[in-house]
This record gives sequence, structure tokens and C-alpha cells, in this order.
Amino acid sequence: MDVKDLLTEGYGRLPGLVADALDGLDPRQLRQAPADGANPVGWLIWHLTRIQDHHVADVMGEPQLWVTGDWAPRFGLRPDPDDVGFGHGPAQVAAVRPEDGDVLRDYHRAVVDRTLAYLRGLNPADLDRVVDTSWDPPVTLGVRLVSVLDDDLQHVGQAAYVRGLIQG
Repeated sequence: MDVKDLLTEGYGRLPGLVADALDGLDPRQLRQAPADGANPVGWLIWHLTRIQDHHVADVMGEPQLWVTGDWAPRFGLRPDPDDVGFGHGPAQVAAVRPEDGDVLRDYHRAVVDRTLAYLRGLNPADLDRVVDTSWDPPVTLGVRLVSVLDDDLQHVGQAAYVRGLIQG
């Protein structure tokens, strides 16, 4: 198995994990924080999907699905390509209002499908391409893809935990 296949396997697991974290939650529960200052399930899934959409679109040199599709209004938001959740305070977290679990699943699925199609077209040398020179050392495509996957897995785990807390 090569690295591209490992990345494809990792990203391919995310939709099932997202679906499990969302299973049975109504719109109110999607926005329910388990405690003051904690992030709700809907925000966590939105955020991990936004990060993947933002970062993968960037390395592809393509616009984000968030901007080109009709996703933002279904979350009560504008299609701001820079709004991915970093630095969100309580008011900004509360402003992410997915209409239901389906919109979270569907947006996530669209982003993952595009990511998987992109991964299938890579060759090993592509993973060494520098995609961000603002870090020392500069970030390669391979490192960026692992970073996004790592972030997604952490947030989907948090969403599953929060789901358990609010369902009691």
C-alpha cells in the first residue's frame, strides 16, 4: 500500500464517523453545547468540514465548495471563504445553525468526495510539493493532507463525545 492509498483510506473513514456523531440528533441538539464555552456537535462537524474544504481547495487551486455551492445559507451563514471556525467566540459558534443533520452530512460528503477524487490523482512525487512557505520548515502537500486528516479525526471524536453528553 502506498501513501496515497493510506490517505484515501483515512479520509474515506470520515463520512461514517460523521454520520455516527450526527445520528438521531435534531436541529436543537445540533446547536446544544454540553457546557458554557463548549462547542456543539453541529459546530464541530461544520468546522472540520470547513477546514477540509478550505485546505484541500487551496492545494488543488480550486474554489471551495462552501463558496460555489448553496451550503452557507443552510447554516445561517454567508459564504465567506475565510470563515472556517478558527478563533470563533461563543457568539460566532452560536451563529452556526445547521438546518438539520442532513445538511451537515451532505456538505461533508461533498467535500470528502472531492478530496478522495483529488487523492486518487496524486503520485508519490506530488506529496513532496511545498504548499505553504509561511512555516519553517515549509509545509508539503503530504504534511498538509495528514494535518487536515488529523484535525478532522480529533473533531469528529469530540463531536461523538458531545453527542453522548447531550443524549445522556
